[in-house]
Amino acid sequence: MSHPLDRPIWSSLTTRQAHLAVGDGRALRFDADFALFAAGADAGPEAAEALGALIPAGGAVGLIEAGPVALPSAARVITRAACVQMTLQTLAPSRAADPDWIDLTDADAPEMLALATLTEPGPFFRQTHRLGDFVGVRIDGRLAAMAGERMRPEGFTEVSGVCAHTDFRGRGLASGLMRIVTAPIRERGETPFLHAYADKPEALALHTAVGFGVRSPITFTVLTRSDDDERTYGHG
Repeated sequence: MSHPLDRPIWSSLTTRQAHLAVGDGRALRFDADFALFAAGADAGPEAAEALGALIPAGGAVGLIEAGPVALPSAARVITRAACVQMTLQTLAPSRAADPDWIDLTDADAPEMLALATLTEPGPFFRQTHRLGDFVGVRIDGRLAAMAGERMRPEGFTEVSGVCAHTDFRGRGLASGLMRIVTAPIRERGETPFLHAYADKPEALALHTAVGFGVRSPITFTVLTRSDDDERTYGHG
């Protein structure tokens, strides 16, 4: 039996985030306003074709899988990136006091989207902030950094959207906010996890310093429809 984190999208959309699922028993995706992510029920051809039907015209879906993926016949791979999946091992002692943070709400959504678009912590859309709790730091009225929750398989919550504005880096804001986000996850008896690009050593060093360790290599694949012009796809 596979581990729920081997297929975190499917594990989330069939349990705690089923209310955000679009599709059927063969393939599911998150509501497109919330996330890019989709998954087939298995690696078989029927699931692959159902997955292809979930790709919107002029849009895309993203797959995060530890194992093999059957691709839809009517889909084209836009990107395929080697990533690592990390889980919190032991929270490392903080070298500084926690930043003066705030809970982020719908009122902060435009600034959150703007910050994610600038810093590219991962796909971020206009409703992504509603996938879980997000916290942030404001400096001189500007949203300087944020972090929050995204996928939520049973027993786990993903830490995501971790970023700091280029004007405020080097202050420990991102690592401080990660610690703040992990606290309620651990209090619920869940394990925090995250995904990071394998070729971004600065991000990996940040996560390791907080106490995350690599659980497994994992692949992030972005698909669009084969009849779409590649220029129609844009990261959110």
